[in-house]
Amino acid sequence: MKISFKGDYALKIILDLALHFDRGTIPIKEISKRQDIPERFLEQIVTMLKGAGYVKTVRGPRGGIGLIKKPADITLGAVIRHMEGPTSPIACVSKTGHSPCGFESRCALRCVFEEVRIKTNDIVDHTTFQDLVDKTHHLDATRTMDYFI
Repeated sequence: MKISFKGDYALKIILDLALHFDRGTIPIKEISKRQDIPERFLEQIVTMLKGAGYVKTVRGPRGGIGLIKKPADITLGAVIRHMEGPTSPIACVSKTGHSPCGFESRCALRCVFEEVRIKTNDIVDHTTFQDLVDKTHHLDATRTMDYFI
């Protein structure tokens, strides 16, 4: 699985919205600045996320972007698949983008890459954006504890 800028930015947008979920809608400019995503690119990705039912947009002075679902109800895997396609490292082990070859029954590499797909999916499909919010808060708390004498 390779994550492009588009996929990376989509994950950052949803994480940013999850971190500020209690605020409702967030202005695009704020997300753009915090996540260092060009506004034009951010708007294109938001359109894709909106089409998938992850975000809503509100126009006007109090407008912005907000999550439709709770962060605990959105998995990393679902967003990755929406933005990037199958998570398989090679096509012959993909469930949705399977591309057979004549070596499948005797290919040791296929076995390894199938295990990579299974373990990758186990991680991304069991990691919610609430988990990432919690990790972010934990990382922020440990960083503020650094002090020097």
